[in-house]
Amino acid sequence: MVSDVDGDTTLAALAHASALIASFLGPVLFLLLADEDDELVRENAKNAINFQLVLFAATLVAVLLVFVGIGLLLLPLIGLVDVIFVLIATVRANSGEIYEYPLTPSIV
Repeated sequence: MVSDVDGDTTLAALAHASALIASFLGPVLFLLLADEDDELVRENAKNAINFQLVLFAATLVAVLLVFVGIGLLLLPLIGLVDVIFVLIATVRANSGEIYEYPLTPSIV
């Protein structure tokens, strides 16, 4: 579900972009810094955290599969998926949308 909400679009976009540098800790920081009434930043930060947690789990599985060989193919693919979806989410959040990553459950 993607919706338009009033809020600080810059912080919402940075909540996603920070994941490229600090995995799920960057969005956690923005979740903590966001005003309680700024739904745009809070929801985007939560969605970024959820996506990074899913990617972390996928990375752990890929590392285990390195011993079988397929992990060597999965690790770069996971990195590419991370960069592409974070960039899409950053642009959408900067436009004032709450971006939900595909196939990502709500964990937080």
